[in-house]
Amino acid sequence: MKRYGLIGYPLSHSFSQKYFTEKFQREGIAGCVYDNFPLASIDEFAALIKQHADLHGLNVTIPYKEKVIPFLHAQSEVVKTIGACNCIRIENGELTGHNTDVVGFEESLRPLLQPHHKKALVLGTGGAAKAVHYVLNKLGIAFYEVSRTPGTARQLSYQQVDEAVIKEHEVIINTSPLGMYPNINECPPLPYQALTPKHYLFDLVYNPDKTLFLQKGEAQGAAIKNGHDMLIIQAEESWRIWNG
Repeated sequence: MKRYGLIGYPLSHSFSQKYFTEKFQREGIAGCVYDNFPLASIDEFAALIKQHADLHGLNVTIPYKEKVIPFLHAQSEVVKTIGACNCIRIENGELTGHNTDVVGFEESLRPLLQPHHKKALVLGTGGAAKAVHYVLNKLGIAFYEVSRTPGTARQLSYQQVDEAVIKEHEVIINTSPLGMYPNINECPPLPYQALTPKHYLFDLVYNPDKTLFLQKGEAQGAAIKNGHDMLIIQAEESWRIWNG
């Protein structure tokens, strides 16, 4: 039996277990199982690895994309660059960290990206945001991070994001969990009335399909996209890494 799984906390919002279980059935992949491993603390990680000798791969979600790195024996160049890992290959007891957020986000973002999309706001500063930064740098899109507690020159507070800032930054990417089920009536505090049809709002949240953040963008004529395609791309990239 080859075991795969997801670590994070909590995991009530997990997409991965359902996706991989259906993939195994659909593609006739025998002898594989995918489990959720909710860890209340990263301190439980070493025991999990020891307990399941049949583990061949793990996905990593909030809040452990950065905290898992000290447990890795090797890291991909992307993980070394951005300091966040969301996919681990396990082979002969060796843990190698990868980041599929980068591939998933870039391939999902591109279809609706327009030539005038030159500046972006990235809402949130967690592990997923680091992958977004990597892709925006690669694409030559300048950006500011938006944080409740800004601490660097590249960060703005939500109070600083006024209508002028919104109009100047025509790509807005939500990497925070605001609006995720069950808190579907929440959204980042922005002056949504300043959005235009030139704007592109991307939400890494996929449940619900259309967060309040995206609804408010759509109401102003902006292009919108959620994180569903990104998750599918990430899942398939993880499978390729685990079995490559």
